[in-house]
Amino acid sequence: MGLQFFKSQIVIRKSYIRGENQIAHTLNIFTGVAMDKTIMHIDMNAFFASVEQQVNPTLRGKPIAVIGSNERTVVTTSSYEARAYGVKTGMTKYEAMRLCPHIILVAGDTSRYTDTCRRLVEIYRQYTPLVEVYSVDEAFLDVTGSIPLFGTVEVIAKNIKKEIRKTLGRLTCSIGIAPNKLLAKLGSDMKKPDGLVIIQQGDIGKLLEHLPVQEVWGIGPRLEMYLATMGIKTCGELGRASIHVLKNRFGVIGERLKLMAQGIDNSPVIPMEHEADAKSVGHSMTLDRDVSDIEMMERHILQLSEMVGRRLRRGGYAGRTVALTLRYPDFATFTRRSTVETCMNSSIDIYLAAREILNTIRLQQPIRLIGVSVCNLTKNTVQLPLFSTDRVKQAATHTMDTINDRYGDFCIMWGALIERYHHKGVISPAWRPAGVKCVNLSTQKDKKANP
Repeated sequence: MGLQFFKSQIVIRKSYIRGENQIAHTLNIFTGVAMDKTIMHIDMNAFFASVEQQVNPTLRGKPIAVIGSNERTVVTTSSYEARAYGVKTGMTKYEAMRLCPHIILVAGDTSRYTDTCRRLVEIYRQYTPLVEVYSVDEAFLDVTGSIPLFGTVEVIAKNIKKEIRKTLGRLTCSIGIAPNKLLAKLGSDMKKPDGLVIIQQGDIGKLLEHLPVQEVWGIGPRLEMYLATMGIKTCGELGRASIHVLKNRFGVIGERLKLMAQGIDNSPVIPMEHEADAKSVGHSMTLDRDVSDIEMMERHILQLSEMVGRRLRRGGYAGRTVALTLRYPDFATFTRRSTVETCMNSSIDIYLAAREILNTIRLQQPIRLIGVSVCNLTKNTVQLPLFSTDRVKQAATHTMDTINDRYGDFCIMWGALIERYHHKGVISPAWRPAGVKCVNLSTQKDKKANP
């Protein structure tokens, strides 16, 4: 009786969380009623490195850098022990080794990171259904409707931290809490690692007055440089700048910049199930060595076309435009596109269109990077094939997808891909735990990279 009562209370509690948050979300979006929101931004600390240290205890307390698997790799994340020596994301492994000769280089295991992200999202959803996965190690939570149940937003934040430690071990996060996403993200950056910063409405003006503009989410180095030429270096100065001057200089984003500097951001937290349909689906790979052999390029294009086609079919998408992107060793990059009359999501059709594009290009140098993408997408509008040969082709594709979904990508493949490039995919910023933006990334067995 007691156990049954306890289970019923859990169901009631979860239903209450969903109901309260859904009411707040619905009022804000559909009625235009401006509600005082409480937004949380959770940023996992040194995420890839922390996951590796959790899995391998011998790495704990040591300077490590997570890198890719090929020679042209860069540091994707470094541990705080390595950061003390100046090792930063984006450095080559040789630059990292010069700064920290005893650094341990670890080849990243993307499947571990994506699996950990999914487990983190499960924790977040214990407190609110309004979870926006911003990247593999960041998320926004709208906890406006959850506060009455848990008492205070600080209690929610501390509970999430405790649950992460309990479930995932040594992983820590920095949490920013504020009236909107812009300020919540600013808050999570203010205290690392394992920080908790709450920005109250009354503190916004004082906080932003002397804050450098580059500290605001969305203002990068180039925009910072343009603002500096106008004599604007702080958010206070940007917030007081003439909106007409800003719009004349930056166009439509001028007004947005002024609002950002004043701490104003009305963008909602958008759960994955409410995200807009994809506009394009693509994959690219940086090769271990430059390639000039056309047959080898075509094999890479077939591999990429299969990866793109699989994601399109999984999401119920098809597209009319195929794009081929190529990059030379000097980093000169160009894209060529071809549009057909009918929508496609067959890997072979995508490959044939991309190969045809390649045949029209007179290459000036060997190729460093190859990318294939499909755009002009429609969803759930693929027509049933009329001819028996097309039906057989579709059935074969469906069977291949089913087997690969169960046993892993390229478990069954086209014969030409037996000698395919074993591309260890990196995690795109657009990656999501589900849907067409979810990319199944293969597991790597060898964790330590040789310098």
